[in-house]
Amino acid sequence: MTTEAERNPPAPAPPRPARPPRRPLPGLGAFRQTGQLFALAAAVTRAVFKGPFQLREFIEQFWFIASVTILPAALVSIPFGAVIALQVGSLTQQLGAQSFTGGASVLAVIQQASPLIVALLIAGAGGSAICADLGSRTIREELDAMEVMGVSPVQRLVVPRVLATMFVAVLLNGMVSVVGTLGGYFFNVIMQGGTPGAYLSSFSALAQLPDLYVSEIKALIFGFIAGIVAAYRGLHPRGGPKGVGDAVNQSVVITFLLLFFVNMVLTGIYLQIVPPKGG
Repeated sequence: MTTEAERNPPAPAPPRPARPPRRPLPGLGAFRQTGQLFALAAAVTRAVFKGPFQLREFIEQFWFIASVTILPAALVSIPFGAVIALQVGSLTQQLGAQSFTGGASVLAVIQQASPLIVALLIAGAGGSAICADLGSRTIREELDAMEVMGVSPVQRLVVPRVLATMFVAVLLNGMVSVVGTLGGYFFNVIMQGGTPGAYLSSFSALAQLPDLYVSEIKALIFGFIAGIVAAYRGLHPRGGPKGVGDAVNQSVVITFLLLFFVNMVLTGIYLQIVPPKGG
């Protein structure tokens, strides 16, 4: 016998309407990428003190980045030093303080112009090449294959490149400082009628050794930022080969923005900590 429930089964419940997909909050992607960038920077910092160190990869990247940035850095530093010397010389003539032209122009070149020139060239030439190389490896799934084999892409590829950008930045900063100072000396003495003795004496009266220290520290930090940003964008391309090109452009733009912001912060800290000479 069939029961009443079997003869009259209950009607099925109507299906629930599907929920629309949740949209990510505006700006959440930028926060996520910023966190991933800082996580990569922390991973690279930890990996520097862990073995094995890829010496051959480091030497190859060091030589490549240096070869593509030495000549442009030298050529760019000459007009930078000349423009600063001419502008400062014109201003000091209006104020009647021509004797301080050398010190003011050299300090501007060493503290501000030289680290920024080096960082911009490394980000534009070396950083773009690093981003393109890592991006092409990523879309070919070479990095996934390395992880399957138990090889860390950060230890094997990213760390040597970041260290190479840092060391090249420090060395290029010294070269740019010298070339820019000589260019400023030439234009001030030859074109503006300054005297070599006044130029050198004002430099020794205003400059101090911490000015060179902060310049090299800036170059070291700027090289680290350029290498990290280029590596991060190279490890996260989107959309195949076109995405690699977009990642290269983004890495250069992001590096430029970070460099100017960090330079402002470092300059403010330095001026607060180190008193001016004779002050």
